[in-house]
Amino acid sequence: MKVAVLDINGKDTGRKVELSNEVFAIEPNNHAVYLDVKQFLANQRQGTHKSKERGEIAGSTRKLKKQKGTGTARSGSIKSGVFKGGGRMFGPRPKDYSFKLNKNVKRLARRSALSMKANDNNIVVLEDFNFDAPKTKNFINVLKALGIDGKKSLFVLGASNNNVYLSSRNLKGSDVVINSELNTYKILNANKLVLLESALEGIESNLSK
Repeated sequence: MKVAVLDINGKDTGRKVELSNEVFAIEPNNHAVYLDVKQFLANQRQGTHKSKERGEIAGSTRKLKKQKGTGTARSGSIKSGVFKGGGRMFGPRPKDYSFKLNKNVKRLARRSALSMKANDNNIVVLEDFNFDAPKTKNFINVLKALGIDGKKSLFVLGASNNNVYLSSRNLKGSDVVINSELNTYKILNANKLVLLESALEGIESNLSK
């Protein structure tokens, strides 16, 4: 699959790059995509939810009333969950939601997500660029030139670039990652995937294993 290389002004440079069919043109595996996205979202959960149970509530241990003869239900502790201020019954406890996923499944999921984007013509290949200083305005100009301002976009760099990253940080709909940080959720969450030329080799070598 050949894709034209654009510059930061949105103009065709006259060059084309060959995208690997093994990474960008496979039959998507929806279940692998589902599992990888599920793992990513599960790993974001802190799992620190907690409520106090009756054993953790401060209160008197005196029996409230005699066991029999009152005509009402028996009751022992004021800390019971049936009383106001008592402990919560079957409340949430701290939990680790993360789970492991086979590396081959994760690679398959990412190849599937990239193939979906390529099939929908939502991949843009951009020649490498840099800014002299971090400026949000410069990054907005790039988005406008590519016709993706106001849309969710994901820029994939070949190596860490502080000026480009800081220029995009204040823009809610744009994200910048290096090729080793690319994951299925971020690929699918973006309307347009912008790949810098230097990122292609890393992406293909990481996902072709």
